[in-house]
Amino acid sequence: MSLIGLNREGYPYVFVPAALAAIFGHFRKNRVALLSAATSLACAWFFRDPDRYPPYDRELILSPADGRVVSIRRLEEKDWLETEVYRVSIFMNLFDVHVNRAPVTGRVLEIKHQPGAFLAADKPEAYERNEKRYYLIERLDGLRLLTVQVAGLIARRTVPFIRAGDEILAGERLGMIRFGSRLEVFVPVEETKLLVNIGHRVRAGETPLFWAPWRRKND
Repeated sequence: MSLIGLNREGYPYVFVPAALAAIFGHFRKNRVALLSAATSLACAWFFRDPDRYPPYDRELILSPADGRVVSIRRLEEKDWLETEVYRVSIFMNLFDVHVNRAPVTGRVLEIKHQPGAFLAADKPEAYERNEKRYYLIERLDGLRLLTVQVAGLIARRTVPFIRAGDEILAGERLGMIRFGSRLEVFVPVEETKLLVNIGHRVRAGETPLFWAPWRRKND
């Protein structure tokens, strides 16, 4: 999925400007060469894909994104989970790692893309109106949770790395959003303990968002 710490989604954005920088440099077009080189470096930073090391605890639900927790709500989710849930919103700025990761070990039940607008991702109405990609995931004990990539003003493409039916490990690469956006996590309230507050900085595949006890009937 990555080469020298760079996600494959970034290859064209990094290597094409780098090649142009070399070509323009050869013909002594120094200003254009420097601009191309700077573009390549900036994209390499954005598309970086460092390894992550999830905690070994099957009852933890991990953050699927790097960024800052900007909202925590308790509400009734009627479309996917059909129960009362915690909804945690994580905002990713341009400087955060944008590779999203699986919050639990389990199976991807469904992935759905929904077209929409491209409002600034930090606006409250962004979740309702913007382009989104839903990932319905079932933990090995049967607990279901929903992760939603939300496109933003600059981020206009959600990219899945997995397909419905795939088995995934906690911390495995799930997908990414290009150029800054937000991610929503929905987890049933029942027996779940929230572990973060608004303002907390989180890391994909490493920071626990929730503790949810294992359902012993499937143990």
